[in-house]
Amino acid sequence: MSYHVDRFYAAVSVLAGHGHIKQRLINAYEDNLVAICEDELPISVKQSFSDLKHLMNRVTPLNGEGTICASVRKMSVEEAADCAVSVVTLYHEISRVDAGREAVLPLDSKDRSSVPPFLVKSN
Repeated sequence: MSYHVDRFYAAVSVLAGHGHIKQRLINAYEDNLVAICEDELPISVKQSFSDLKHLMNRVTPLNGEGTICASVRKMSVEEAADCAVSVVTLYHEISRVDAGREAVLPLDSKDRSSVPPFLVKSN
């Protein structure tokens, strides 16, 4: 999961940079989020990320322009800002979930040798 946290952090960093919001949104999404599959994300953010992905890919490109560029070009400044807020909100939620993860112990009885003896329940 920390890979996704890192990707969203990088996207938020781009969004916080200089330049027009539409160009920052394009760069943040294309460089950091485009390769993320919503099925890899926590359940609590799957739908929000899917919605963002839909917004970023909803326009058919023209003249060699990419889908993301075309979609953001058709957005108003307010819509682009809302998408940027969605990225920040997703980053916050993914970070919160990642920080709250507990260590997962192996369930396979063959792997009990890697579990400290005081944690193994005797049968």
